[in-house]
Amino acid sequence: MKVFRTAFLLTALTLVLLTIGGAVGGRNGMTIALAFAAVGNFIAYFFSDKIALMSSGAQPVSREELPRLYEVMERLAAKANLPVPKLYVIPEAAPNAFATGRNPSHASVAVTQGLMQLMNDEELEGVIAHELSHVRNYDILISSIAATIAGAITHLAFMGRFAAIFGYGSSRDNDREGGGLTALLMLFLAPFAAMLLQMGLSRQREYAADETGARMIGQPYGLISALQKLGAYNQRIPSNIPQTTSALCIVKPLFGGGSIFSSLFSTHPPLEDRIAALRELTVTRPG
Repeated sequence: MKVFRTAFLLTALTLVLLTIGGAVGGRNGMTIALAFAAVGNFIAYFFSDKIALMSSGAQPVSREELPRLYEVMERLAAKANLPVPKLYVIPEAAPNAFATGRNPSHASVAVTQGLMQLMNDEELEGVIAHELSHVRNYDILISSIAATIAGAITHLAFMGRFAAIFGYGSSRDNDREGGGLTALLMLFLAPFAAMLLQMGLSRQREYAADETGARMIGQPYGLISALQKLGAYNQRIPSNIPQTTSALCIVKPLFGGGSIFSSLFSTHPPLEDRIAALRELTVTRPG
């Protein structure tokens, strides 16, 4: 069911991209839309991890510097039959973590100094299992592709609105065909639809990573405790992680000045819903 939902949301995003491309320029518009998606996906595939790590200020860390982090990561990676990701530390007090990389062989996991200071061993294990689940499920690549398609839709819609303002095409012909108003509405609504689909996909992958992480460990309690602690501290300590990278984080960082509107369009599900789903999860400890 989770695979079906992910495929559905990605397909819906692609259809919106093709539709907006057709509205902007007919068949040529669709070709332009596909070109945008292809170039964007190429960049996302090879460079999104480097961009996320650099923009967040993450620094590589050695086993000698953080043996506790390496011990947990190596144990869980072996249990999940995954290569050990490259490990990074972000020098900030707000506790958080994220995984990035196009596949398990090119994965990186970054944690903040605040997270290492605040989490006990069971909670740290829950956080790392969650991040390894993103790696195992190729969530980083899926999210990067979705963000790229959504960005292409927004750019094409802007081009379409710009063309409409300056009289591109024949508005009289469009009105005669009954498509002028529809096309105009599409140019304004398509980016909104793309944003909703992208955020729906992101929330779906967070739920899936929570479940996979709990099953990887054999119990959900460490992750539940970690999420509770992360939620409490991230309501008080602003983060320096840029908003472009925040969708990768295990919980949404605090940027200062949050609003009800921003919470309605969050890339993360409400923490209370994630915790409730974990409490209802039936997990069998591995033998």
